[in-house]
Amino acid sequence: MITMNDIIRDGHPTLRSVAKEVILPPTEEDKQILLSLLDYVKNSQNPEFSLEYGLRPGIGLAAPQINVLKRMIAVHVKDEKDQLYSYALINPKIISHSVEKSYLTSGEGCLSVDQPFPGYVPRYARISVKGYDVDGNEIKLRLKGLPAIVFQHEIDHLNGVMFYDHIDKADNFKIIENAIPIEK
Repeated sequence: MITMNDIIRDGHPTLRSVAKEVILPPTEEDKQILLSLLDYVKNSQNPEFSLEYGLRPGIGLAAPQINVLKRMIAVHVKDEKDQLYSYALINPKIISHSVEKSYLTSGEGCLSVDQPFPGYVPRYARISVKGYDVDGNEIKLRLKGLPAIVFQHEIDHLNGVMFYDHIDKADNFKIIENAIPIEK
């Protein structure tokens, strides 16, 4: 079981490295890592479980955050209509995106970043993602709103990019033109 002790923090070189593609079909070890990422985000959203094990609540986690430089992510988040998006993906890739942008009005956070980085993080409003499930089956997703933002955040981790890299350095709350504000 992954705990906060397993999650590396900002400044660790793995977080700035590009993760390697996972060879398909995934090995048993890769499957276990992938499922443990999803277990963490699910467990961390359970108040009793997170209190007992000291888990910081999260809605997404990428393998590099547990110091595994492989292209694997897990997301467990609901959209504005209360639809659950719960996925553990291998080699996820954004295959298309909207021109239109969006951003979280509250800004973004990260399990690997202990201090707050206030500001708007511009993201694509809609994305299509292709990846593979734990058994190596191809999955294609069309996402918008909060789920789209979370997938972009996690895929950034696979490329050594942190959310605060996207914040305008001169004006961290600069209004993103023609962007959809998303309440979390």
